[in-house]
Amino acid sequence: MGPEKIFFHLESNPMFHQTQVRVHLGNIRDNLETLRRIIGPDRRMLVPVKGNAYGHGAVAVGQLAAECGVDWLGVATVAEGEELRAAGLRLPILVLCPTLPDAQEAALAAGLTLTLSSQDQAASLQGACRKLGRSAQVHLEFETGMGRSGLPVAEAAAMAGFLASQCPDLGIQGACTHLPASDGPDLAYTGEQVRRFRAAVAQLEGSLGRPLELVHCANSGGVLRVPEAWLTMVRPGIAVYGLYTGPGAGIAFKHGLSFLTRLVFVRPAAAGETVGYGRTWTAPRDTVIGTLGCGYAEGFNRLFSNRGRVLVNGRACPVVGRVCMNQTMVDLGPDSQDLPGDVAVLIGRSGGLEITAQEWAESLGTITYEVACQISARVDRVYEP
Repeated sequence: MGPEKIFFHLESNPMFHQTQVRVHLGNIRDNLETLRRIIGPDRRMLVPVKGNAYGHGAVAVGQLAAECGVDWLGVATVAEGEELRAAGLRLPILVLCPTLPDAQEAALAAGLTLTLSSQDQAASLQGACRKLGRSAQVHLEFETGMGRSGLPVAEAAAMAGFLASQCPDLGIQGACTHLPASDGPDLAYTGEQVRRFRAAVAQLEGSLGRPLELVHCANSGGVLRVPEAWLTMVRPGIAVYGLYTGPGAGIAFKHGLSFLTRLVFVRPAAAGETVGYGRTWTAPRDTVIGTLGCGYAEGFNRLFSNRGRVLVNGRACPVVGRVCMNQTMVDLGPDSQDLPGDVAVLIGRSGGLEITAQEWAESLGTITYEVACQISARVDRVYEP
């Protein structure tokens, strides 16, 4: 069920907590199906569920991905992978970020696949394998222009030789790189990255004497705009959650979540009264002030003080005064008939109005990724099929 079809009544939603994220699994499923149609049935797909699945809930999204035939899950840390394993997920899981030596044994125990960016990381992992009596398949990350982590392209053959001679318990299953500008206006840089990456893979495969099973670099922008980057596996992230905002051949993805709270107090305010810490807002007329049951601790950013808006019963209501840790005040207007317990939409639809993560991003000077990730883990996630 999409956000536009959701209407909240306390009587029919007895488990609706004071503040809540509604995760629209049906929308995420539709996004996965759209991405699958784009790349075709044979190419493999890895879905990143790092950062608690971009704020949507890693376990629930991981389970949905498995149901949808996704091939791999991606995490940032070993702890994120362990959480998925504890929930019973058996899909292959790739740790996308560098893993320090003190977490490598835990990764092996959980059956996670690690990404290696240096010979030192490989040597350390070989030691962990020997200690536990295990072998491990790895993916080699190459630095082609992200400037974050990865092997230099020129060291592909040397890395293959090092693993063959010094790391007998490690097998090279795949290779990857990351595209930092695939959602930008000019794809020339991305095209050059893909060429450099292909050259590294060719060196690697030549040294191994066999093709790699998994070669991947396409993020959401790469999937939508750079077919030559698809290779044998793709890694769409933000598009899965309906928050992709770059160019994309006119494809509309569905929003994966709504962020909701409730009015916990309603009171009249006379013209001239001030509201909130620092008395930064003064009522210009007689009005009604509503207090919301969330603040910056829940992920409603303090930068919305005196300039944000929420939707209450189909109306846009401005934030007044400073956003507090767990409460926020809004001007409901002089004719308000709103009551404590009424739903206030922070992200999502109410009546014919909508607030999107993109609106938040533009107002806060950030990106939709951060908007979704900054919703606190303390906020209950409720999953709709």
